[in-house]
Amino acid sequence: YQRRVHGKKGSCRRQAMTGLHLNRLHRIPPLIYGTAWKKERTTELVVKAVQLGFRGIDTACQPKHYREDLVGQALRTLFDTGVVTRDDLFIQTKYTPVDGHARDSIPYDPRVSLSEQVAQSFARTQQNLGLASIDSLVLHSPLGTDRDTLEVWRAFERLHDAGSVRLLGISNCYDLARLQSLFSSARVKPSVVQNRFYPQSGWDNDLRAFCRQNNIVYQSFWTLTANPELLNSREMLGISRANNLTPEQVLFRFCGALGIVPLTGTCSEQHMRDDLSVFPTCPGANEPALQPEEVRALKRLIGDDTRYE
Repeated sequence: YQRRVHGKKGSCRRQAMTGLHLNRLHRIPPLIYGTAWKKERTTELVVKAVQLGFRGIDTACQPKHYREDLVGQALRTLFDTGVVTRDDLFIQTKYTPVDGHARDSIPYDPRVSLSEQVAQSFARTQQNLGLASIDSLVLHSPLGTDRDTLEVWRAFERLHDAGSVRLLGISNCYDLARLQSLFSSARVKPSVVQNRFYPQSGWDNDLRAFCRQNNIVYQSFWTLTANPELLNSREMLGISRANNLTPEQVLFRFCGALGIVPLTGTCSEQHMRDDLSVFPTCPGANEPALQPEEVRALKRLIGDDTRYE
């Protein structure tokens, strides 16, 4: 099928305004290209994504699932050929705790303190990406205890203080109490939460509300893959037909209306173009097409009863 957009001007821009303003405050693009599982194709796909208009790249210093070094190779190609400059891009990476690594590819000494693990991991990130500083450093998942999580966060804060990192964040954090504890204890507050947006977590409705209240940008991954029932729902298909959009485009536009920044890891050039066309600040985009009543209908599907108007 074709994922083409023939958007019509609607009033949902006002509903999304809070999220859009927050994203602009943190200088985060509305859509981020995710590089997990790309393996040896990482360089090729990152170059293509940026050429087509992506300005946010997500990676991790986790060789098990990411080739951060090949992201760096893509950046060098893009900079050397004048496609973009460093200032044009939002670069986000992650520190992954020991349990998230394959035993034979941990990019730091697992025997040292957590603080030193973070320092070693970030030094490898700088080497891999060829960058002295990055825009966002994300803790790939909370550690076993709040105490250990906070020790890692203190190391993150030192990187922030040194000017090596602009924003700090946490991923795979589905326990609101843990996020609240980190937020309360942190000197440099989290600016990013990156989670799966899916039914098993109730689409993080309460956690996303906390993010909105505290100027935290909620990023979603597996947004399409983890929501087959939502994509095939009667409401989604009806909105798709009414707006001449694919269900995937409707879901991404719905995310935008909620102030969510989705990650997409598509390997298809056509789908890259189609995904970019959903967001008003991206190349080739149309105005947001979802009407307020359409947004409300989709919000009912995910149990989100908050108001965005």
